[in-house]
Amino acid sequence: MELYDFYTGKSFDAYEFMGAHVKEYGVEFCTFAPGAERISLIGEFSDWNEIPMNKAYDGNFYTCTVPDALEGQMYKYKIYYKGGCTDHCDPYGYGMELRPNSASIIRDLKKYKFSDSKWIEKRNNMIDKPLNIYEVHLGSWKTNEEDENGWDTYSEIADELIEYVTKMGYNAIEFMPLSEYPCDESWGYQGTGFFSPTSRYGTAYELMELIDKCHNNNIFVIMDFVPVHFAVDSYALANYDGTHLYEYPNDAVGYSEWGSCNFMHSRGEVCSFLQSAADFWIEKFHFDGIRMDAISRIIYWQGEPARGVNKNAVDFLRHMNSGLKHRHNGIILSAEDSTNFADVTVPVQYNGLGFDYKWDMGWMNDTLSYFQSPPSERREKYHKLTFSMMYYYSEHFLLPLSHDENVHGKATIMQKMWGDYDVKFPQARAFYMYMYVHPGKKLNFMGNELGQLREWSEKQQQDWMILKYPLHDSFHEYIKELNHIYLNYPALYSGDYARDCFRWIDCHQEDKLIYAIERSCIGQSLAAVFNFDDKEYKKYTFTLEPFCELELIISSDWERFGGNSRESENKIIKADENGNITVNIPAFSGLLYLCRKGERQSKAAKIKKKNVRT
Repeated sequence: MELYDFYTGKSFDAYEFMGAHVKEYGVEFCTFAPGAERISLIGEFSDWNEIPMNKAYDGNFYTCTVPDALEGQMYKYKIYYKGGCTDHCDPYGYGMELRPNSASIIRDLKKYKFSDSKWIEKRNNMIDKPLNIYEVHLGSWKTNEEDENGWDTYSEIADELIEYVTKMGYNAIEFMPLSEYPCDESWGYQGTGFFSPTSRYGTAYELMELIDKCHNNNIFVIMDFVPVHFAVDSYALANYDGTHLYEYPNDAVGYSEWGSCNFMHSRGEVCSFLQSAADFWIEKFHFDGIRMDAISRIIYWQGEPARGVNKNAVDFLRHMNSGLKHRHNGIILSAEDSTNFADVTVPVQYNGLGFDYKWDMGWMNDTLSYFQSPPSERREKYHKLTFSMMYYYSEHFLLPLSHDENVHGKATIMQKMWGDYDVKFPQARAFYMYMYVHPGKKLNFMGNELGQLREWSEKQQQDWMILKYPLHDSFHEYIKELNHIYLNYPALYSGDYARDCFRWIDCHQEDKLIYAIERSCIGQSLAAVFNFDDKEYKKYTFTLEPFCELELIISSDWERFGGNSRESENKIIKADENGNITVNIPAFSGLLYLCRKGERQSKAAKIKKKNVRT
């Protein structure tokens, strides 16, 4: 690490220099604390007696080497400053104790040997490929009755989680933050150990093993990362050296809406810390990408456009994203951003922020608002479902149904559907088909695929027992089949960001609440028809190419999914000479068709081609 790069916010490998590093001759410790008067190292290797650390380099760093220190031992820095002294965990520590304890742990990350080199070599950002993400809170996916906190270790959960994800048709897992944090209820979004895998679920080596196994099963692994704020706990980053080293000194911008401390992105050392942390998870743990939380709070002061753009923070994002892309092949960077700030997914060299994807919060809010309304009100809201395509091509969007939509009184996705229990399911099935036909990569939070009716809590596992109820079990099977259809039909993903790969066949049926969409790519065309009304519409007619044939791939109303339609009925239909196709659409349903050129149409095309040649 070059000191100039560190101070100017250009370092991506500060973790190789800072923290605790196992060497042949002992363990080297280094921390950055320019405001400290002196620092002592305390730990198990000294019976928690003080070992004075020496000022090094330009005097802002403190170092020491402990010959007798061992991998796995705990330690802290006792930092003396004007007016006091505080024991701190290591900001760059590779491990930490389980809360409420707060000591750092010496880890030698070189001990684990990955077997995923072929995966790393071929990975890419999936722009023209299917990306179907399963968002997971590791501690509450399934619980372990034998553990006092109910947690499985990374190793214990790996095989079952991978088998389930593969079976269900997801090809990526996004983990809610796995860096260390003190409060279970923060879900990891208020961190204390930005380089420490949370000890809730075991060791760093077990997490490496989990990711390695995912790669060997062709599953992307994405880490939820928080570059905006950190926990206020006195043993961590807050007031680290007796000064506001990581946070703003001004309370007006120093604290977030969640009561946490905001990172001071105008300080180069802070930028180096954060982008080194992001790089750390990719480099050392082989994560395939980073989902960056609350980006609107970086772009704008306190996340409020009226307060203006935080230029230093925006510059930090650009530098971090371009650097990560340069350093790591094919990684995925996505932004949770609810603002209208331009060019979030434009490459940095073209003055964008350099993300691959931006969460489409507008699509999510508009669509869920529509389905929460009774059919009688949906007529006025008809174009909430068409509005997204008015802005869609401005960014590379990802469609999220995340944990945020299943907590804090918002109700689960299934609960949000209008009506009573029996009526919710057909609407949810149709809703999900609409989501998968709509352009954009997909993200679904755990439990959504079960039709869960209880809001998510980090304290209990998903309600797996509801699968014994027919409507939930059939809904689960429906989501599985829909996922696999998405993975296997290129028209649903390869042209996500190409204007000529999406077409509204019909979006002017306000009275009937019918929508028809065409998705296409080279060699394939799909047509989807939706009825979001509470009554069936017979003999609905839409227009495609003359004499084309439509094969029904899936109906959300099939009996095996909990609907009322027989699967064998009307699987293939043909357009007339004008391209008109007539179908019956059950209430609250979606129909997805594979479109083929009809025999007469194919013959006409061959004759035309022959005439052109002659």
